[in-house]
Amino acid sequence: MTLVAGVDCSTQATKVVIVEAESGRVVSTTRAGHVVTGSGGARETDPLVWWDALRAALAQSEMAGSVAAISVAGQQHGLVVLDEAGAPLRPAMLWNDTRAAQDAEALIEALGRERWAEIVGVVPVASFTVSKWAWLRRKEPDIAARTRAIRLPHDYLTERLSGSGVTDRGDASGTGWWASATGGYHDEVLALPLVELDMSLLPSVLGPGQSAGGLTPAAAADLGLSPGIPVGPGTGDNAGAALGLGLKAGTPVVSLGTSGTAYAVSNTRATDPSGTVAGFADATGRFLPLAATLNCTLAVDRVAELFNIDRGAVAPDTDVVVLPYFDGERTPNLPNATATISGLRHATEPGEILLAAYRGAAASLLEAVAALDSHGSGLDDDAALVLIGGGARGEAWRRVIGELSGRPLQIPAATELVAMGAAAQAAAMVSAEAPETVAQGWNTLAGETVAPVARNEEAMRQILRVRELTAGL
Repeated sequence: MTLVAGVDCSTQATKVVIVEAESGRVVSTTRAGHVVTGSGGARETDPLVWWDALRAALAQSEMAGSVAAISVAGQQHGLVVLDEAGAPLRPAMLWNDTRAAQDAEALIEALGRERWAEIVGVVPVASFTVSKWAWLRRKEPDIAARTRAIRLPHDYLTERLSGSGVTDRGDASGTGWWASATGGYHDEVLALPLVELDMSLLPSVLGPGQSAGGLTPAAAADLGLSPGIPVGPGTGDNAGAALGLGLKAGTPVVSLGTSGTAYAVSNTRATDPSGTVAGFADATGRFLPLAATLNCTLAVDRVAELFNIDRGAVAPDTDVVVLPYFDGERTPNLPNATATISGLRHATEPGEILLAAYRGAAASLLEAVAALDSHGSGLDDDAALVLIGGGARGEAWRRVIGELSGRPLQIPAATELVAMGAAAQAAAMVSAEAPETVAQGWNTLAGETVAPVARNEEAMRQILRVRELTAGL
């Protein structure tokens, strides 16, 4: 039996799954939390916290010392700036840090939406690394001037493991300076006056089956692993989950986590000048068109907390509309929006408001699925909508997404899919198979199927009407 480790460095925690490489059987799952700081749009974490969390998570498993390979998937878009010794110069700006909204707009103005979409594959928003770098140069120029390396969260951990400054095409495609049209960093973006970035500060981009190198003796001693075991290329969290599911092209996925995402593996790259659909690459050599929302399970939980009710205590129906944009929103692109409740009456019960919060969050995700379909993602109209993430276990989420979409739902039994994708990369390091072949052999898509129900068209219309009325406030 060969054991491999897959790591998911998410916003809130680092999770490690140790998996039997041949079967995909999970023999150990551990986690350690992160500290996220910031207010007024700022969301930051010291990268050293991620390393400490990785050490703590591995220490919880008696199997860690036996793993034959390791790979890391991580939250996308974050900006990690390092000095000449590889030490962080400041806390990492996370994907859900919205301070760079005006910088994203300036970047769009510099090249135009059509060129961003056609060449790079994405149109800048506040989330993307290129926008955050422009913000850093504008607001903290001394830090920018001292920067000797720029990494994404998964890159930072991979470099600590292997000693190599590398990334993969899936995570690189979310930076804004890696072009899906050419498969490399884009000189025109790097030369923009708002960016002015020397390519030597960026990591090398590995292919899906390439190794970042062997685990360094120092990292092995610190983490309780065997020195020299291969380190996989890693990837971004959504590409990791898609790989962990062994997705075939055209299957739509909705991920219900702190944020929400809708995506599908595609054989062709997507180009959307509106910026709603990001034309990301995936971790297999194909593409992963994706639309994301900032407010998902955390926003709904916040509404339940405000009214002191359980997150499952939803009413049978409601005329209330909630737009749960506590952190602004990305789809639709309203970075300065706030949460809104509309339609309250004296008789309104808290459970109605909670149901409306679920609907408001789900509506944005289902619009994202429709956007994927309209931009050539090749969705299979007959395929079930695959629900993953923590919210997929919740009956309220299943009910609301079912009634707003009218589609059958597939809820995989497998959990920690981002880490499972990283584990598939690690298994490929020791089996010489392609990572997607490994993952498909694990059959992680198997699980519960929910039959379709009649679509609630009126609820969706209500949400869109309220959004239109409040978008300019």
